[in-house]
Amino acid sequence: MRAHSSLSILLLLVSPLRADEIIPADSQLKLEVAVAFTEGPAWHSSGNVYFNDISNNRIVRRDPLGNLHTFRTPSGRANGLLFDRQGRLLACEGGGEGGNRRVTRTETDGTITVMADRFEGGSLNSPNDLAVDSKGRIYFSDPRYGDRTDLEQFDKDGREIEGVYRIDAPGKITRIIIHQVHRPNGLLVSADDKFLFVADNVNDGPSRGLGGPRKLWRFDLNSDGSIDSKSRKLLFDWGSDRGPDGMALDSKGRIFATAGFNFPKPPVETSNKYKAGVYVFSPEGTLLETIPIPADMITNCTFGGDDLCTLFVTAGHKLWSIPVKDPGHLAWPTAK
Repeated sequence: MRAHSSLSILLLLVSPLRADEIIPADSQLKLEVAVAFTEGPAWHSSGNVYFNDISNNRIVRRDPLGNLHTFRTPSGRANGLLFDRQGRLLACEGGGEGGNRRVTRTETDGTITVMADRFEGGSLNSPNDLAVDSKGRIYFSDPRYGDRTDLEQFDKDGREIEGVYRIDAPGKITRIIIHQVHRPNGLLVSADDKFLFVADNVNDGPSRGLGGPRKLWRFDLNSDGSIDSKSRKLLFDWGSDRGPDGMALDSKGRIFATAGFNFPKPPVETSNKYKAGVYVFSPEGTLLETIPIPADMITNCTFGGDDLCTLFVTAGHKLWSIPVKDPGHLAWPTAK
């Protein structure tokens, strides 16, 4: 399917010019394509953008001409996507329609390697998002939104675990976060491997979402890939609004986090103080910039383009893009 010209809507939605601008003053938000429920954009050096069409249970590829192609279906209701340091596509598959709850890697020949699907004898909850460090180790979040009747991850006291895990090799999995975060979603590892950033977002219904955290946390990451639990630092709190989802990192170490709603969604998200957009933070949690997105719900973002100076955003069943000043930081490809 080709992105029709009628969808190429340009909206000037950037902040006034500043000396330390992150988004150039003449940047325009562009609607790249519209499908169904979009998630997990990932940039390929060929000029293709891969993202998830969750409603139709497929991973799609948007080519440089704006055409859409089905890359894989069924996708296991894939959510977060990421190319590893060798250019292989990693996917968090949440299950659904008979699919397995797992993390997979699509090899360059198209075969699929299961990286993780169980931990300590139990099925994973619903892998959501992932990050890769400089050593190629994979970190993924395993929350559960919606029905919880088939959960199999519990601590010794019978409490549900929505954790964060590290994959050192296919099937070699370590849980690094148990209860330090309530419901982990988006993940980032800093370029120097010193920090793990975790989006904590409870917003899935009255029985579990009311009063739940919508926060961005930072942990010190040890050289062995474990975290220092005592180092947990709150970077930002969205209060009773929709909290952080997917995130991306730029070459300056800044965090680009998708969050917010343009319209209240009571009783779960109520204040509507934080509109849908990409919230840009320093590594210390200072809010530097907000890129408004005119669509609910905003889900994820990544950098792309030949110079990695384009930010791609999935929101409102659409894929958007906007130029940025500095290139993004990706595991692959790296900025030229």
